Amino acid sequence: MAQSRKDFRGRALRKGEVQRASDQRYMYTYTDPLGRRKCLYANDLVTLREKEKQLMKDQLDGLDLYAKGRATINDTFDRYMATKYDLRESTRSGYLYNYNHYVREEFGRKKILDIKYSDILQFYYYLLNELDITLGTLDSVHSLLHPTFQLAVRDDIIRKNPTDGVMREIAKKAGKNRGVRHSLTVDQQRAFMGYIANHPVYYHWWPLFTVLLGNGCRIGECLGLRWNEDLDFENNVISINHSIVYYPIGNSRKSEMRISKPKTEAGIRTIPMLDVVRDAFEMEKEAQQETGFNKQEIEGMSGFVFCNRFGNVPTPQTVNHTIKRICNSYNAEEVLNAKKEKREPIILPSFSCHHLRHTFATRLCEAESNLKVIQSVMGHRSIETTMDVYAEATNRKKQESFENLAAKLDNIF
Repeated sequence: MAQSRKDFRGRALRKGEVQRASDQRYMYTYTDPLGRRKCLYANDLVTLREKEKQLMKDQLDGLDLYAKGRATINDTFDRYMATKYDLRESTRSGYLYNYNHYVREEFGRKKILDIKYSDILQFYYYLLNELDITLGTLDSVHSLLHPTFQLAVRDDIIRKNPTDGVMREIAKKAGKNRGVRHSLTVDQQRAFMGYIANHPVYYHWWPLFTVLLGNGCRIGECLGLRWNEDLDFENNVISINHSIVYYPIGNSRKSEMRISKPKTEAGIRTIPMLDVVRDAFEMEKEAQQETGFNKQEIEGMSGFVFCNRFGNVPTPQTVNHTIKRICNSYNAEEVLNAKKEKREPIILPSFSCHHLRHTFATRLCEAESNLKVIQSVMGHRSIETTMDVYAEATNRKKQESFENLAAKLDNIF
């Protein structure tokens, strides 16, 4: 609807004001501290401007509280988020989810001027020990609190950032490997895929997990693949140029699927299609010729490869829940089978979709020594990320090599 600069009585309207043609009500549009568009409504222009005046007073009161150091952590965080105008919607949603879930209700209500280093340290240990979050999740919370307090430092509200050095202290005591995603071993990978392939209930998941383990793409990238646009069967390559994200809508409990573009150029890439991955795609297509293809359209995109029984794209949460069910079912059967066969069971650990990406990266590192090739295939923005995975893979191979050497030396000494 085009906004007129005058109302129906010829009175000039200010910026953000409009009179709607449908019901002749007046509306004022503004952006709140979280970057969300909001509106004020009134039946007449005088009432609307009274509401605008009250809104301005409330905003100035909030600024006065901040300037005098009486603002809470929540106030300062909202102010910080208002400066992040260029955030993608999915990124902003993720930030707000983490902050609202772990900080806002209790710790976030404390006055920012009262927070000391020990308060942050104690809060982080509470999250680790009482809420049992991983070090990786804690790092995500820290990445929101640190710039929030840094904003207050730069605005001369506080002298020092109380979050400085806290994560180093936490990591030193909690152990550097806490929260690190480890890959499946070769035996575990074989057991997982073999169980799915031969299971009467889970067999239809085999193509999806084969693709995840066969090209190392992220779960959102995998679910976003389209038959015609992203799969080149003639040249045997897969194009990764977008992903599907599933996140809450504002502060509501409802979630929706959206298309997300890669944050960096490294995320846009092509991956060679292995024969087993090609077989998985062909198997999926044959199955859908019987059951029906994906009919969902997301922001103008359609023709997605994977679909659930409703003809829609599965959510990442659904895939993770399926992995958990498969692992629980497999482990229960494996313990009994191993006992009958008088051998040690091969137990599957608790893992998620991202562990499958890490597993592919490990297998790739075991077979390829060129870090730039590995970085390109994985879509890592930083070579340091690639080096971390490569170091873990080579350490495992080194251990295996020495175990083999020990067996040979036993015959010599």
